[in-house]
Amino acid sequence: MLLANLKICGITTRETAMFCAKSGVGALGAVFFRNSPRYVSPAQARALFDGLPASVARVGVFVDMPTAILLDTAHAARLDTVQLHGDESADTIAAAQKAGFHVIKVLKQTGPDLLKAAEAIPDTAGILVECGKGSLPGGNGAVWNWADAAPLAEVRPFALAGGLTPGNVAEALRLSGAVACDLSSGVEVAPGVKNHDAIRRLIDALPLCEAGHAGSPFWSHNP
Repeated sequence: MLLANLKICGITTRETAMFCAKSGVGALGAVFFRNSPRYVSPAQARALFDGLPASVARVGVFVDMPTAILLDTAHAARLDTVQLHGDESADTIAAAQKAGFHVIKVLKQTGPDLLKAAEAIPDTAGILVECGKGSLPGGNGAVWNWADAAPLAEVRPFALAGGLTPGNVAEALRLSGAVACDLSSGVEVAPGVKNHDAIRRLIDALPLCEAGHAGSPFWSHNP
């Protein structure tokens, strides 16, 4: 079964990419933020994803990269989707969409501030909500009050990140109302080193959640 709305981010080895794809993970993420311990080059990302089923979304994580370089990187890595973690403008979102990429914009607010920020994101782009704590862009493995994102669920579908693990992901999705999830450190033994047993446990925890969120895949345009 393909868990279309599950993304494992920070993929650094071909072994893990193939394991995730064979296990039914719907989206894999490559990090192009150079200060991250999970950073890979466009050529490395392309090699990680090459030959995987077309149903697996290839997602690139970017932080305030100049638009032209971002698009060059996304093309070189043969991505489907760009995930924007910085203060990228509406012009960057539009340029990426015009170039044929699905766009996910990360928001770090909660409550009324989250709803206001979401209004600026076009309906054709996706939204990922995370806590935004820590020294690096991303969830930084920090558990937060996922219910603080719930007001957005009444407005539009979104993904959730930050502190998610195989043991709490079902509860986090229930509390937040998110339709998709994004995990990295929650299935690692060290930064960039994925624990395949943890990924198996995560997959076991998700089918029931997925059944309640039928619809188009969140992470790409792929049917």
